[in-house]
Amino acid sequence: MSPVIENLDLYVDGFLTSLSIIVVAMIGSLLLGTLIAAFRVSPVPPLRAFGTFWVSTFRNTPLSVVLFFCAFGLPELGINRTFYFFGVLGLILYTSAFVCEAIRSGINSVSAGQAEAARSIGLNFSQSLRFVVLPQALRTVVPPLGSVIIAMFKNSAVVGAFGVGGDLWSTGQTLTSARGYETLPIFIGVAIGFLLITLPAGAVLQVIERKVAIAR
Repeated sequence: MSPVIENLDLYVDGFLTSLSIIVVAMIGSLLLGTLIAAFRVSPVPPLRAFGTFWVSTFRNTPLSVVLFFCAFGLPELGINRTFYFFGVLGLILYTSAFVCEAIRSGINSVSAGQAEAARSIGLNFSQSLRFVVLPQALRTVVPPLGSVIIAMFKNSAVVGAFGVGGDLWSTGQTLTSARGYETLPIFIGVAIGFLLITLPAGAVLQVIERKVAIAR
């Protein structure tokens, strides 16, 4: 493991860059996925149709294709940003579809009487969803939503293959291709970096799941 130790500063920089990708993509996909889930259960037919189209498109499209479109298709449409921006955007779009379905399953598990009670006291659809249905639904979707988020953490490695630069995956590629280090120890270091992200995240999610289960 001497190559890892010799290049520890690069691994630390790569770890921080990967962590920033993960945090931004997680927040973005949770917000966008929740919005699309609201569309999916909306009483407005065009919104439901859009939500269904979104989920069907991104759940059935490989992440690499989504990233390729963001990195090389959007510039053709006049949208010019950094590869970091395109990589994070692609990860958000892709993951939001899975977040949407996890949250929608939680919404469907809430008794219809809850929404009816909300309407009876004068709340409209968005208000009943925000104040009554979603708080209850989110408690039931912690396990599936956690699985989606952990999968997104690992999918962030794919983002590095699209020229983001500076992340853990790119660090491993640079050290093996440009500096001639052996592949096995270098990518063991990359794997350890991702484990330092996913294992604590999994432990935190388990704690949250237990607390939510007690609350229910």
